[in-house]
Amino acid sequence: MTGIDLHTHSTASDGLLAPAALMAAAAGAGLSTIALTDHDTTAGIAEAQAALPPGMTLVPGAEISCEVRVAEGRVISLHVLGYLFDPAEPEFAAVRARLRDDRESRARRMVDKIAADGHPVTWERVQELAGGSVGRPHIAGALLEAGLIADYDEAFTRDWIGGRASRYWADKEQPDVAEALRLIQHAGGVSVFAHPFAAARGPIVDPEVIERMARLGLAGVEVDHPDQPPSARERLRSLAADLGLLVTGSSDFHGTKDGPGHGIGVNGTDPDVLAALVEGATGDAPRTRAA
Repeated sequence: MTGIDLHTHSTASDGLLAPAALMAAAAGAGLSTIALTDHDTTAGIAEAQAALPPGMTLVPGAEISCEVRVAEGRVISLHVLGYLFDPAEPEFAAVRARLRDDRESRARRMVDKIAADGHPVTWERVQELAGGSVGRPHIAGALLEAGLIADYDEAFTRDWIGGRASRYWADKEQPDVAEALRLIQHAGGVSVFAHPFAAARGPIVDPEVIERMARLGLAGVEVDHPDQPPSARERLRSLAADLGLLVTGSSDFHGTKDGPGHGIGVNGTDPDVLAALVEGATGDAPRTRAA
């Protein structure tokens, strides 16, 4: 375990633990610092801050859905981690609200496709499992409960809801990556490209895209991530050095049903990197509960 985990999720998006329970889990794992980066929302930050254990630091953020067009008009979905932005900045807040609305609509379209094939999964049950914002993990939970898959991870394959080529996938509205980077920066935040070379999640971008993102203000890349094998991490680390980008590490923790290697704190970030991210932000600040 390491002390700084800069990528986690709660029930405010598609995590399985409430923000307060997530803070307790972080403390139990021996973390000194945790970033809460729910998808397109900061709704869990206040609860997380209120539950912050003494001596622990919370870095507020969000994981922003976006996309980039590459050769031959192909579209690749990306996630950018925005840290320490002003959550009340109106332009960015409006975009996050649209993304959240579309996330729920997209989840329902996936469930409708599954049900249309005669599988015993209902939108009402998925909502019950979510208890709030609905995401793919809650659909996975319904599939598992119905006995349609053998384990949680099986949901995230081509047979179910694993990516654009999967049977029950539904696309979602999302801004271009250049716009996402601009919005984060305009709100006083700093940006890190989440799991850029996690090929198991779907198509990945070429280094040229990361170079373009760096020119647009990208601060760092998430190198040490459970879904990126050692070879991918080495390539990213070298690319980051060439481009002058910060290197982060994290768990992308969603909850107790995460697969092997996804435990909270399983990868970490150097304290000097966190300090550089904080120094580069003007929109918000980390919260620390006095010991």
